[in-house]
Amino acid sequence: MSGRAGIIGTIVAKDLKEFTRDRFYMVITVVGLAFYVLIFWVMPDTVDETIELGMVNNAAAGFFEQVADQGLEVAFYPTEDALRTAIEEGDDVSLGLSFPDDFVATVTGGGSSTVTVYVTGEVPPEVRSTVSALVRELGYLAAGEQPLVSQPTEAEVILGVDRAGDQISLREQMRPLFVFFVLLIEMMALGTLVAGEIHSRTVTAILATPARVSDFLIAKGISGTLLAFVQGLILVALIQSFGSQPALVVLALLLGSIMAAGFGLMAGSIGRDFITIVFWSMLILIPLIIPAIAVMFPGTAAAWIKAIPSYPLVDIIVGATAFDQGFGDLAGSLLALAGWCVLVFLAGWVILRRRVVTL
Repeated sequence: MSGRAGIIGTIVAKDLKEFTRDRFYMVITVVGLAFYVLIFWVMPDTVDETIELGMVNNAAAGFFEQVADQGLEVAFYPTEDALRTAIEEGDDVSLGLSFPDDFVATVTGGGSSTVTVYVTGEVPPEVRSTVSALVRELGYLAAGEQPLVSQPTEAEVILGVDRAGDQISLREQMRPLFVFFVLLIEMMALGTLVAGEIHSRTVTAILATPARVSDFLIAKGISGTLLAFVQGLILVALIQSFGSQPALVVLALLLGSIMAAGFGLMAGSIGRDFITIVFWSMLILIPLIIPAIAVMFPGTAAAWIKAIPSYPLVDIIVGATAFDQGFGDLAGSLLALAGWCVLVFLAGWVILRRRVVTL
């Protein structure tokens, strides 16, 4: 057993030495890590869930200060021109209301009044309709009357997880994406290493020694996992993303590194040179990165996104770092990730073995 372990260790040491001698991957690894860390800390770490509303500070403004307690943040401007300028320039507000000075007196006396609503093109239609409904309700409130049509009773049922008031910032959303970029680089590095040894017949030379095919395959899997895991750990440490469950994050990162190594074995077995390695790596990465991008959008992920092998890894990283979820909360994702790791790594092992034994 010690003899086999020594052979595997020798091959792993050779692989790691070759990686450090590859200037291209060393440069993009260091530069990539520095870039990800810089971008991460530059990104905003807070989420503003309030609607910023501008109003003209006239005689009617005092009556409507109560809207600030309805999820709105109100900013008052001295004139209507000042309000329009602020909205056009996008300084503080993206929509505004201009009430006539005699608005309260007019609606109280039963008359009609015109309220001007200013919005920018970026304001969603649902927000515009909400503001219009707010103006009507405030009109009834000022007149001391009930709406002409009574509103039906609503029973709100939220499907999935309700994140209202608990949104994650852009910085937190980008964590899984940065981790995937690191895993991609190491996946490409392993694929290039494997393809190079196949086409230079280094594999044949290694197998001419007491090393077996299984020793070669195990060594490549360990090398790829080590490269991805160490780089991932460095990134997670630099962006302080261990959260309240560091053991869970480390375990998920280890499983993700094993999965990346499996895909690297596939790419190296199929690819013939650097260009084809990049092609196959990107072909693998594009579907895998979808769950990391889906985190940036609100709502529950679609069923087909949850079926992608990388989804459990994204779910664990976000849950453990952003929502303080533990092993019990993420047990399902952890088991799914472990299953995908075994499946992907075995697939990479089988594909590479078939390629090696035919040399």
